[in-house]
Amino acid sequence: MKKKFGGKSGNMTFLGMTALMSAASIVFNSCNGKTDVKEFEKITSQEHPTTQMVPKIDDESVETDKRIIYLTFDDGPNQGTENLLKILNKRNVCATAFLVGKHAYGSKRQKDDLELLKSNPLIELANHSFTHAHNKYTDFYKSADAVVRDFDIAKDSLKLHDKIARTPGRNIWRLNNINVTDIKSSTNAANGLQKAGYKVIGWDLEWRPSQKMTLKGSHEAMIKKVDSIFLNDLEKTSRHLVFLTHDQYLRDADSINELDMFIEKLQKSNKFVFRKISQYPKINDILN
Repeated sequence: MKKKFGGKSGNMTFLGMTALMSAASIVFNSCNGKTDVKEFEKITSQEHPTTQMVPKIDDESVETDKRIIYLTFDDGPNQGTENLLKILNKRNVCATAFLVGKHAYGSKRQKDDLELLKSNPLIELANHSFTHAHNKYTDFYKSADAVVRDFDIAKDSLKLHDKIARTPGRNIWRLNNINVTDIKSSTNAANGLQKAGYKVIGWDLEWRPSQKMTLKGSHEAMIKKVDSIFLNDLEKTSRHLVFLTHDQYLRDADSINELDMFIEKLQKSNKFVFRKISQYPKINDILN
């Protein structure tokens, strides 16, 4: 797969974007720990974070020695969602939550967590299906029409304002410039989502769970994996890494601390910029 690098720009730099003091730029700066959390109160009255204008930002607006990381968390609202929000608020870093529709209405706590997610400008919401395939992935992907209906139900029930999606149990990409299907029997369903206008995002690196459904391994090991992916140019789009883990792995003190330290050390290295997934290159292009 051919990858594209962004060049330098004499007109606009990443740091220069801080001069744009619109609501959108406040949210963007918050992704990288540059804005005090109190400033977010000015914009949290909006109905939903995804209704805000997403600033058009490409590789040229990021210094060439920086790399971009998209923190994404699947299966929320779920056990661990509140712990995730505490970490993001503490580190003042943005992320994208890929939500499961039925989880949003599974209990009062999950309903409350959905409202917390909606009201937090650090969080962007995206579609991870309504049923999560009932955790029967092979059967789920047999019918492309049924898969599209499932995502449509999630979109409507969650009142999502974009068609950014991630498939349950599959690392699938469907953008104009990226077409990847990890398990080929899911190809027709993936193509059906793309035809329906969904921009399907997979991931470059996953922090997997242990047998106890906690984060497996240490933050130091995950940082080494991040560095290795960038060093060897293994990400789907050069300089851009989509990171995945799950809300439900953040239930124990050790996992919470490991994710917190992972983010903190990435920030302190001064090598990375954090963005929401709606700012991934070419994701907002009209699909063919």
